[in-house]
Amino acid sequence: MLPPVIVVLMLISFTCGENPAIQVTLTNKGLQYGKNLGAERVQEKLELITLPDITGEVLGIHYILTGITITKCDFPEPIVEFNQDYTGFTTSILGLSVALTGGWMTHFGIIHDGGSFNIAIFGVDVTSVVELGKTPDGHLSLTSVSCDAQVGDVNIQFQGGASWIFQPFVEHFKGRMRSEIRSSICSNVEESIVNLDYHLQTMEVSFNVGQDLGFDAHLTDIPVINESSMILGLQGEFYNIRTHQKPPFEVLPFTLPEQPDYMLSMGLSDSTVNSASYELYSAGRLQVLLTDSMIPPYIHTRLNTSSMGPYIPQLPKMFPGLLMNLQVYATEVPMFSFQPGVVVLGLQGDVKAVAIQPNDTQTPLFKLHVDSNFSGKVWVAAGIVKGSMTLQNLTLTLAASEVGPFETDKLQALVKLGVMAGLAKLNVELGKGLVLPRTRNIELVNTVLGVEEGFIAMCSDAQVFKDSFN
Repeated sequence: MLPPVIVVLMLISFTCGENPAIQVTLTNKGLQYGKNLGAERVQEKLELITLPDITGEVLGIHYILTGITITKCDFPEPIVEFNQDYTGFTTSILGLSVALTGGWMTHFGIIHDGGSFNIAIFGVDVTSVVELGKTPDGHLSLTSVSCDAQVGDVNIQFQGGASWIFQPFVEHFKGRMRSEIRSSICSNVEESIVNLDYHLQTMEVSFNVGQDLGFDAHLTDIPVINESSMILGLQGEFYNIRTHQKPPFEVLPFTLPEQPDYMLSMGLSDSTVNSASYELYSAGRLQVLLTDSMIPPYIHTRLNTSSMGPYIPQLPKMFPGLLMNLQVYATEVPMFSFQPGVVVLGLQGDVKAVAIQPNDTQTPLFKLHVDSNFSGKVWVAAGIVKGSMTLQNLTLTLAASEVGPFETDKLQALVKLGVMAGLAKLNVELGKGLVLPRTRNIELVNTVLGVEEGFIAMCSDAQVFKDSFN
């Protein structure tokens, strides 16, 4: 019963200081969905199981029960609950009944005999408690706390050969069978937990997402378990692969609202986005060189000294008929702020303008400081994440000039028009959106996304396909 629960955690399963930048919550609805998947899977697998041989001795006669297979199984609905005392799960199966068949063989000296048998096992109860934890390197860990298995009764019928000799010793076999079954059940449960823990330890908790950028998703603390949910706190921080330098800001704590009507919910702090912004800025990636060839042909204002005449009158007189390049770069880390219903972005940068001389040398012209603010919205519609952005404010100020002073009002209006035109194209793409990520075996459905104070919250159900555990 535990594998589907852990698979859900594995599939869902990515700051400075102690506070996690990402929180993931598995609700009781999600736990029960995993339980039902597991029950179906167990029933399918039971038909394929061959139990280990049982050997022993009765009155000096050695026997072996072999080829034991399940022919019928009455599999009751399991009970899976969050366990606050052990920070984990309690799984119970009560009243399981199984019919088995196989072959028997005996030998006493040179005398050999054999036949078939049928076994009916009634009233099997199994209860397992698993504790969740965190390894020193931030992996989720699983530990078996306890396993208890009880077998109500066993009925054995021998056929063929000298089976009439063994039938009177059924009571002896029943005791041995009950003991073997109890031992086998818990040893298999504990082995399954060890295997799942091994897979959890081999999962990546940090990985590269670009040439210079990595992402750290290790657990910040042990899982938090209450009676209705489990919460995982993840580091959720981008970092420079070469230096592993951390952003100079702390992650503020946030509380992810309870969403019992959904299987999963996730909160993403604005510090996650800001850590990516910081690393890109530190690596010098937030800059671009604008040339005249990059301006669409239908725009009349070109990137040359003649076209800049209406905005900087002295420019075409001092440097007539020359192409211009603009070096645009951020001067501070662009910072995102998540506020109720809206994402706010503050962006400050400089623009250095140069004229391209006939011999390809560059002559510095001026430097402008740009102070801008944008707001955006993000939502999910029909399984697609969509968004839009709006320019809230943009101010140009003259920071330095080799051509003398000039007013920036007209140039500021031109830049605003250019930015708004760029946003219009961007919003077309944002309106098309991105399909929610999915794997071969699982996808998110009924997803709702909203922006809260300091974090983005997403709630969703999950659909796991039947071949997920093959």
